[in-house]
Amino acid sequence: MVISRWLLLLVTYTCAFVAAAGQQVKLSLVEAFQRVEINLPQLESYRQQALAAKENIDLVKNSLVPDVNAGYQLNLATFNNITGMSYPGLLLPVSGPPSANNNMNFVPGSVVGALAKWNPITFGQRNAAIEKASAIFKQANAVYNEQLFRYQYITLNTYLEAVYIKQVMHSIEAGIARNNTALIQAHVLANTGLKPGIDTTQFQAAIAQGNIDFLQAEKTYLQNITELCNLTGLAQAAENVLLTDTTFSSGVFMIEDTVNAANHPFYETLAAQQAATASALQEVQKSWVPRLDFWGNLYARASGVGANGNINKTDGLKFSRTNAGIGLQLSFPLLQYSTLRIQKKQYVFLLKAGEARLKQAARDIRQQTESALLQYRQDLKIATGTPLLLKSAHDVYSDLSISYEAGLIDYTRLAQAQYDLVKAELGNAGAQLSLWRSLLAVAVAKGNLTIFLSQLK
Repeated sequence: MVISRWLLLLVTYTCAFVAAAGQQVKLSLVEAFQRVEINLPQLESYRQQALAAKENIDLVKNSLVPDVNAGYQLNLATFNNITGMSYPGLLLPVSGPPSANNNMNFVPGSVVGALAKWNPITFGQRNAAIEKASAIFKQANAVYNEQLFRYQYITLNTYLEAVYIKQVMHSIEAGIARNNTALIQAHVLANTGLKPGIDTTQFQAAIAQGNIDFLQAEKTYLQNITELCNLTGLAQAAENVLLTDTTFSSGVFMIEDTVNAANHPFYETLAAQQAATASALQEVQKSWVPRLDFWGNLYARASGVGANGNINKTDGLKFSRTNAGIGLQLSFPLLQYSTLRIQKKQYVFLLKAGEARLKQAARDIRQQTESALLQYRQDLKIATGTPLLLKSAHDVYSDLSISYEAGLIDYTRLAQAQYDLVKAELGNAGAQLSLWRSLLAVAVAKGNLTIFLSQLK
């Protein structure tokens, strides 16, 4: 009955602890990679900017639609101008006969009308504007893709770092467990007189230091998980996130040595910017062409001055004359050539600067890829040798542990073996992390993160 009561209490407290801790959420490396694009607000900002740039294409195309403005005006003006006064803008100014005398009496007048303007022929200006808007949209898309690439890389790198720290924690826990076992042996040996009691104190100190190291590693691990939650949009406490990819296989990965800088997101952004600059130059070149406007006007007006010169202020509110007109206007910016010439020179210099940036970007991408491949090959050699070193350190510790239990060696040799084993464990974990990081660096240099993801087992 006592055992059952204690078991019931244990189950009760365990359930309460789990409930308080919250529900655990599993997160794989691939899932973290995929969640970035959907859940990161910063990327949503770039996505919306790209959509806004896309709408600008339709806005430019919409300039083919005629512009029609309708309006009504009511004014008070002197007798001398009332027959022809109207505010320009919505209505075409109305000319009228001059008055015979200089009469400064104020007389009301009104006018209502509609003015239509249409520019179906732009001599290439509209097409140039559409091409510029399309180039800006492509540039906005390229910026979005570059930022997505950047944040996905940060996510993958953070995940790898968290996995490494988790392995460090496991190694520290294993070291604490080994020291606990050795502590029990030290107690037995001290009681039998085979070992001094100081060994017990030294093992206790080693366990205490191990606990501190574990807490420090755990703090770093939780910080990495918190960053992952921020990048992936997980609304969970770091303690409730469980990484499912805790180990990665080591071996020779299939990596091509070819480099295609044109497919790199960073290069694509520069290329899109170059295309936008080229389209802006084309728009400037097309601005020094004739402008053809078709217009139509329909209006009615009233004046407080009659045809005989008599004043009747109430007639200023009664439309008495209706007029209509259509026409076209051809204009040319004669004196804008020097301004346009300077603008074209500016864009030519910008294009040359862009070409230089593209060449430098291609060179940097090639150099980065070669460095990443070299680093990968070196890390592969290191990762191949660390498992053997780990096995040797583990065998040495096991043998020395037996020797210590038999009273054949002192604490110093066993502690050194424990230190060498922990160092070998951390070295092996670090070598595997470096190998996968160098693979990630190759994927980043090539501008294709699927190179990294495709190697996951």
